[in-house]
Amino acid sequence: MSGPGWAEAASDVVFQGVGETARQVGDRFPLYADPVEGRWTTTGRGSWTGGFWAGLLRLRALRTGGPADRAVADACTARLAPWAEADTATRGLILWYGTALGGAEAGLLRERSARSALAAFDRRLGLVPWGAALGGPRSRARADGVPGLVPLLASAGADGEAAAAGHLHRHLDLCLGDGTFERPLPAWEFADGSGWRACPEPEPGWTRGEAWLLLAVADALLRAGSAVWRPERLYGAAELLLAKGEFLHGTLVPPARARHPDGPLDTSAAAIGAVALLKLALLPGPAAAAYRGRAEDVLRHLTRTHLAPPGAAHPAGLLRDGCYDAASGTAVRHALVWGDFFLALGLGALLGRVDLRQV
Repeated sequence: MSGPGWAEAASDVVFQGVGETARQVGDRFPLYADPVEGRWTTTGRGSWTGGFWAGLLRLRALRTGGPADRAVADACTARLAPWAEADTATRGLILWYGTALGGAEAGLLRERSARSALAAFDRRLGLVPWGAALGGPRSRARADGVPGLVPLLASAGADGEAAAAGHLHRHLDLCLGDGTFERPLPAWEFADGSGWRACPEPEPGWTRGEAWLLLAVADALLRAGSAVWRPERLYGAAELLLAKGEFLHGTLVPPARARHPDGPLDTSAAAIGAVALLKLALLPGPAAAAYRGRAEDVLRHLTRTHLAPPGAAHPAGLLRDGCYDAASGTAVRHALVWGDFFLALGLGALLGRVDLRQV
């Protein structure tokens, strides 16, 4: 399957950037990069973003087929192993995207991580808690604690599938409520005696949180072969997210916070949303062509407007204008490792090199 020529050219540039990032960070994990000089802020253990770097290296290895690139990707994935039993719902982001495209060793780590995540499922809360590994109260539910964890849990057999569906639906119960919210409420905290209450940060209108939720719903719909998934409710949730967000209409790159339209953009939210739309386009139905068309429009815009081109004074291949954290003013116009990953993944899907049912 061939794809549009612009996607092939853009993919070349993205992987040129991956090579430069790999040379720069060595055995550390990139978080976000200065958009002018391309200098990465890194972490030794990967934090919640480590799986996206391993995933990018894996996408590069699949593209080149080179044994050296495979070895680099394998080594990076292996360094994610300490997160398998970490007390965090973001193990889905780390250990699904970091292992889904890997080989046998990555598969073993994925199985171990899935069992650990299943053991962490809290029946009283109806979900895998946000956890304490990254700081803050443990009994929270956040939109970014759902993507990745849905397919990771679902890989752990029938019990894992039930936990994955429960985890997703509890987050949808909280974040979407009865559908009357102006925008989804992305973060909640549970307290004995008073139950769930909405948290002020991230605030409603956090567009990346909305993209994370849509991605998780799309992943579930691609697996919804049994009643445990409640597919009719999932279709309704997808329609609600599409209606309330900026996935199908309006600007191709949303502001990081919808309530602050003049604030920083978030290209990573756009890239995540585009991959979610490409996944939804794999489902039967009359909207599939529209989903794919919009996703292609977003990815084309990202590559033409926000992707650092080759031959410039700055390093090529970085998806600029991502926003790490608008509320704190952290890296608000930077390249983000997960933005680069989802751009590369979306381009790979358009080019027929990646099966989005698998990752």
